[in-house]
Amino acid sequence: MTPKSQRQQQKLLKALIDIGQELASTTELEELLNRILRVSREVFCFENAIIRLLDEERSTLVTAASYGYSEEAVRHEIRLGQGVMGKAAQTGKPVLVEDIAELPDYVPGIHDARSELAVPLVARDKVIGVFNVESPEPLTFREEDIPYLVTMAGQAAIAIENARLYSNLRAVSSRYRDLNQFNQRVLKSANLGIYTIDARMCITSWNPRMEEMSGVSEPLALGRDLFQLFPILEEEGFGDRVRRVLRTGAPEKLRLTHRNFKGQRRFQKRRLAPLKDGESTTGVVVIVEDVTEFKSLLDQTVQSEKLAEVGRLSAGIAHEVNNPLAVISYAAQLLLREEELPEFQKDLVERIDSEVDRLKALTGGLLSFSRAQEMRKRATDLNEVLRDVLRLVRYELNRNSIRLEEDYGELPYVHADPNKLKQVFINLIMNATQAMGESGTLRISTSQVNGQEVEAAISDTGPGIPASIQANIFDPFFSTKKEGEGTGLGLYICRNIITEHEGRMTLDSAEGQGTTFRIVLPLALSGH
Repeated sequence: MTPKSQRQQQKLLKALIDIGQELASTTELEELLNRILRVSREVFCFENAIIRLLDEERSTLVTAASYGYSEEAVRHEIRLGQGVMGKAAQTGKPVLVEDIAELPDYVPGIHDARSELAVPLVARDKVIGVFNVESPEPLTFREEDIPYLVTMAGQAAIAIENARLYSNLRAVSSRYRDLNQFNQRVLKSANLGIYTIDARMCITSWNPRMEEMSGVSEPLALGRDLFQLFPILEEEGFGDRVRRVLRTGAPEKLRLTHRNFKGQRRFQKRRLAPLKDGESTTGVVVIVEDVTEFKSLLDQTVQSEKLAEVGRLSAGIAHEVNNPLAVISYAAQLLLREEELPEFQKDLVERIDSEVDRLKALTGGLLSFSRAQEMRKRATDLNEVLRDVLRLVRYELNRNSIRLEEDYGELPYVHADPNKLKQVFINLIMNATQAMGESGTLRISTSQVNGQEVEAAISDTGPGIPASIQANIFDPFFSTKKEGEGTGLGLYICRNIITEHEGRMTLDSAEGQGTTFRIVLPLALSGH
């Protein structure tokens, strides 16, 4: 081996060590290319060098790093097969031109170039670019220089490809991170309950809406077996649906009545979608929609339609019944005028007249139920309305030895029809009196609520209303009184009146602990 070859080997070894150290310390492609050029310049003493990388889509070589070249030469793109660098990229082999004057398709590089050497950058048996040097002197580069540059270019190519892979991986990781953050925002913002379980039935995600609906926080839910945490789901048949989705990979949906941790009955729609990993189903996404309020509203709408139809029917019946009742009543009155009627016949006629009056009261209630009377609202003192009512019913209270307690708060006016409110309070007070019998305490109180509403409470110490019938207490024709003592329309009409006033009427009662009806009404606006 000649002394020159030994020196070249030593230079190459040093270059490879230096380049290896430089390349191991960076993964940024632009910085990496500049370091390759800097090391090669220091070791091989090139006055210029340029690295062009292959754009596969356009089949051109584009400058990635250089020194000693003009800006115009750097901007110029070279097609595959064009000039020295284009041929090296196309063939995947080094191209040495000892005298550029003999090259007809030379692509201008440095000023007054005479010789050029281009070495392909090959990584994983694929050309990714070209390392090129030029000189203003002919015969500057020789065949014996090629192996050294090929070795260095090979190491540089691998480093470039690794930097590209790292950059792509980082971009993919960034996209996955952004996608994961986006998914988390969707899960947290969704107004639906969303959670996922794996093939072992363990919960793997649990959004805030699920926390609200279930009463179980995310930290307590994650990693837990769904059916150990909520055993009732198995009873509801939900477990069979989940296992079927895992087995078939097909989505499912169902409606069910669910009881949560608080024992509340909720109506839910659930959709189950398979989580896929290729062709395998690895878990299930469960979307829970609580439709309790919607169902309640729908039921109310259906009930309102039914009641409207009952009202129309009731009005027709009441009118039809009133006509013969008028005839019977008139005939009874004529018979009662007869002086020679036997006593037992007179008793029968009086009984007929009494029953006619009772039937008229019933038909009157039906008409009140079916026909809304004109509402005349004005600024009204609720305390004064109650005092007027008590003047009317005082005799009935005293006759039944009912003790009266009154507690009136200082109230602003409400926007109401005082006569309609009197109808409500008379009905409630008389119901309370009848419930207590011949002794008890009736308490009437008023107060302001939240600065925007007023409340009147009618409480009695009667036997209370069983929980089993409280849900029906405001239904039309529902009554707890003995047959013949009531029409079952009183409380229904009372609540309708309060609803027309944009208020609400609630019941608080328990067997053996008395009953309280609360009437809440909005305050009168300043313009009323």
